[in-house]
Amino acid sequence: MTITQLEHKANDIRTDIIKMLEHAGTGHSAGPLGLADIFSALYFSVLQHNPKKPDWDDRDILILSNGHCVPVRYAAMAEAGYFDREELMTLRQFGSRLQGHPERVRLPGLETTSGPLGSGLSQAAGMAYSLMNFDHNNYRWVYVVMGDGELNEGNIWEAAMFAGKYKLHNLIGIIDRNNIQIDGNTEDVMPLENLRAKWEAFGWHVLEIDGNNVQSVIDACSMARAIVEKPVVIIAHTVPGKGVDFMEYDYHWHGAPPNSQQAKDALKRIRSLDGKIRGEHE
Repeated sequence: MTITQLEHKANDIRTDIIKMLEHAGTGHSAGPLGLADIFSALYFSVLQHNPKKPDWDDRDILILSNGHCVPVRYAAMAEAGYFDREELMTLRQFGSRLQGHPERVRLPGLETTSGPLGSGLSQAAGMAYSLMNFDHNNYRWVYVVMGDGELNEGNIWEAAMFAGKYKLHNLIGIIDRNNIQIDGNTEDVMPLENLRAKWEAFGWHVLEIDGNNVQSVIDACSMARAIVEKPVVIIAHTVPGKGVDFMEYDYHWHGAPPNSQQAKDALKRIRSLDGKIRGEHE
């Protein structure tokens, strides 16, 4: 798939996110929109996976630690063919497979159940350790997407120490560095910088990229797989609410869905690539 096609996939994912959240009347907007480029790159270029065989033994593992951002994963999975896109409209409904946080036993293709923030890196590190020392499979990678706000959790740093000690080179972390969390801007709530230095001190190789640039995401994952002596973390700088001007950079959209008029306005911005394309959506 070309970069242009991947960018269009990201836009389709954003469109579905808005529709899902508006229909559900509940959920998180800013984070999922900002992660669309990363998930487009992962599902349509980076990951070794098979939607028809979700439990394929040679698949890569993808864990979403900040589970409240799961609408972006559901949208990407539907685009990839794990289930029909119509099911996206069941988000957060009673009995739906698409709950507000991913539930492993409900939906094939999910590796973990997440809810408590900070747990994903520990789960990913355990899986990477097992693959390295017991499975001896050098062709499977464990990816874990984390929010920057959840780096406030001590569990993250315990897992970072563990991965650094055992040099888990098959573990690739991706931090959604969008600088917001539910209570405000990250640097006001609990400052994280110097983030690169922190991870390097724990024995990780650190890459920093524009997380809204699909090519940069693909290149960073490729470079990460070439590092053989330590785990890698990609600090992906993203725009929260990316593609919807009235949501961008505003932490109030961290945990809020759009109403019908806001959804209409958001879809207009997304479909026109924030005003770059003029036509029927103007």
